Amino acid sequence: MLLVCTGNICRSALAERLGSAYLDEVMGERAQVIRLVSAGTHAVVDSEMHPDSALVLRGFGAEPGDFRARQFEDHMPYEADLVLAMTRGHRREVLHRSPRALSRTFTLREAAELVDGLGDQSVTGEDFVERARNLVKAMAEARSHRHSGEDDDIRDPIQQPLVVHQEVGEAIAEALLRVLRRLASLDTPGTDGASRSDSSGASSSF
Repeated sequence: MLLVCTGNICRSALAERLGSAYLDEVMGERAQVIRLVSAGTHAVVDSEMHPDSALVLRGFGAEPGDFRARQFEDHMPYEADLVLAMTRGHRREVLHRSPRALSRTFTLREAAELVDGLGDQSVTGEDFVERARNLVKAMAEARSHRHSGEDDDIRDPIQQPLVVHQEVGEAIAEALLRVLRRLASLDTPGTDGASRSDSSGASSSF
C-alpha cells in the first residue's frame, strides 16, 4: 500500500507509521502481509517526520522510528496494490504520472467511504493477496456511484499550529483504520499471500 502527500513528512508519514502500528496490534506476526510505504510528490527527501506530526503519532501510541521522507516516483503506483492519496490534487498528480494505476488509486477518505459502502460483501480469493486485490476492484467499481468533493481532502498541516496537526492526525486515523480493518479481516491464518509475482513477472506485495 502506497500513501502519498506533498512533503512526506506530515500526513503520509503519520499514516504509514500509524497504519503499521495498528496492523502489528491487530494481526501480530501476520501483519507482514500488508506492507505500508509512503512518498511525497515534492518530498523533503531524507527528512525525519515533522516534530508536530511525530508528537501526534505518539499520542496514538505509535512511533516515527527511523522514518525518512521519500520522493514519489512514477513506478511506485505500479508496485502497489492500493494507492491512497491525501487529497484529490495528489490523486490527480499520481494518475498524471502513472495513469495505468487508476483502478487502484483513491483519496484516503474516498477509500474509507467506499469500503464502508461495500459493508460485509463477500470477497473471494485463494489467499490474502487475491482477496485484497478483489476488494480494491470492488472499490473501483463502486466509485462510479460516488461523487468526489472537497470533503475528500485532508488539509496540509505544515506551518500550522499543533492543534491543526492533531486535527489532521485524527482525520487520517479515522479514515485509514477503516480501510485497514477491512483489509485485515480478509486475512486467514494458514494462507500465505505476503508476496508473489503478477502476470508480468514483477514481484508484488499488498
